Amino acid sequence: MTQIDWEYLSGIADKVAYSIAETWRVVEKDDVKQEILLHAYECRPTLEDNYTDAFLWAFCRKAGTQYASAQRDARDVEDGHYYYTPREARVALATFLYTDEEISARIGAQDDLIGCRITDNIVSARIDAQKAFERLPKKTRQLLTQRFVMGMPISSDTERRASNRAVDYLARQMNRDYRKASV
Repeated sequence: MTQIDWEYLSGIADKVAYSIAETWRVVEKDDVKQEILLHAYECRPTLEDNYTDAFLWAFCRKAGTQYASAQRDARDVEDGHYYYTPREARVALATFLYTDEEISARIGAQDDLIGCRITDNIVSARIDAQKAFERLPKKTRQLLTQRFVMGMPISSDTERRASNRAVDYLARQMNRDYRKASV
């Protein structure tokens, strides 16, 4: 086990935090640096076992990026813009089998005198899901297609968790794309 040089690690964290703050508009350099160093302190045994420059840089970059991503997601939820949920992403995925004409025929079809279900947003959700879907990694797209578009059954708990993570990823991508378009 190697003793951690906290001053050296702080210098790396400062440079990484500066880089992340330049890229991610939602965070400030000092906050990112503080989170990196806090994460490093919590993971001391891992750092002591893998104390190389390459590992320290990768560790700092990952910790800082995770913090920035969490801050962006929190801002997205609270910023007053529409926020797609994973449930809405699943519904949008289920519409990929239908043509535009079939979708337009279904809008408002469940309205009656007792109740009304708002289904007009399915068209915009479908458009946003299609755009976001193309930006996902190939493996994630295949998993979403098999599970939510084609409706293939899940064979294990691991597959269920992977498909839930994939649909969460799609919803986050839909929200990012939506915000980029509205800015």
